[in-house]
Order: sequence, then C-alpha cells, then structure tokens
Amino acid sequence: MGGTVARGVLVAAILSVLAPSDAGAQSCPRVIADATRLVLVKAETMDEERASLELFVRDKAGRAWRRIGQPREALIGRGGMAWGHTFRNYGRNSEPMKREGDKRTPAGFFRIGASFGFSPSNREGHVVLKRDETVCVDDARSPHYNTVKSRAEIGPEVSGESMRNYAVYRHGLFVDYPSSREEKAGSCIFLHLKSKSGRGTLGCIAMSEMDLLGLQQFAEPGAVLGVLPAKAIKRFARCLGGL
Repeated sequence: MGGTVARGVLVAAILSVLAPSDAGAQSCPRVIADATRLVLVKAETMDEERASLELFVRDKAGRAWRRIGQPREALIGRGGMAWGHTFRNYGRNSEPMKREGDKRTPAGFFRIGASFGFSPSNREGHVVLKRDETVCVDDARSPHYNTVKSRAEIGPEVSGESMRNYAVYRHGLFVDYPSSREEKAGSCIFLHLKSKSGRGTLGCIAMSEMDLLGLQQFAEPGAVLGVLPAKAIKRFARCLGGL
C-alpha cells in the first residue's frame, strides 16, 4: 500500500514538472476558440502605446491561423494596456488590471461589434452617430455604464462621451468589452481613427483611415479582437499556436 502511494506521489511530481507552468496555455477562451477571423493587436510590453495590428483567418475552429497582408501600425492607450475584467486570471505578477480612467486598453479577446460613423453605410447594424445625442456612458454610478445610449435615455446628469463631437469617431467599430460597473473596470472601448496629435488613446485602439476602412470590411460578424503584450502570446498557445 505504502509503495503504491509513494509511486503515485512520484508520478504526480514528475507530471507537475513536465506540465507547462503557464496555466493559460492549457485553456482557450470560448470567444477565440470558436472564431475564424482575428484582429490581433500586439505591443512589446504592457506599458507602450505603440502596437502592431495583424489580421488572421482560418477555415474553421481548431484549424491553424493564416495571416492576411502585412502588420499595420496601431496606437493603444497612452498608459499601455491592462488585463480586461474577464481576463484577470491570465495576468501575472504585477501586471495591471483595467480600471476606469487609467488610459489603458483592455487586454484579452473580445468580439468586434457593428461599425459606426458620421455617415450612413450599407453594413449590417451600422450606427450613425448623432451630434449631442449618441452617448457612451462612462459613469459607473449609472446602470447604463459601458453602453451607448441617447442622451434622452440617460438624462443630463449622467457622465458620458458625446461621440459625434469627436473627429476620431468619423469611422469606427464597437468592441464588446464585458466590463464591471461595481469594479469600475473600464468602458467605451472602440476601434477608431488616429487623432492628429499622433498620441495614444484614452483606452481604445486607433489606426489610419485606410486601415480602419479595410478593417470594417474584414470584421464581419464573428470577428474577434485580441489585445496582448508579446510575452503573453504563449499563455494562449491552444488558441494562437504558431502565431
């Protein structure tokens, strides 16, 4: 009996050594596991505002990813990036977690939503922004936190961004970022145009107009946005093997 237990302990110890030390490599979040189109935004560290943007496709879930075209330049938050609310378990050591107002882009994988802009479009679900009316709520006191509403719906006392008032939203895409109002885990994350200043964003992902218009065509329903520091790619080996 004792010998059996000892052998069992030894086997367990060996397996623990052989197993990958990074738990993230053992799982693949469903949001990316089922995707066939991927927009990957990658920065060298979590504190940089400059990043690369790459497009990938695959025939179906479980197949290898194929890159489309060459990497593009993108800008993320002026503070870099921080792990999004639903990806906190993938953070390591002192890596930051997303908070409202931290000027960091949430890291993780998120579905890309409908396109938006100042003008109508024939893209399905496209949202035309209306001046002083289309508001993204960044007020964690409001039950409408992290949603886009009309000013009439939320009232004048609720804090929010009037999207039509900013030139960077002339063209854009919504990001389905599942935040937490209780933890003030960030809000109003979009893919939008670069500003004239050329600086990083307040938490969104920005790019040139040509790249964004192309991205609107690429990001058909079901496309996923991945935002990661280079060192975290291996944590999602089952999802991104070979990238």
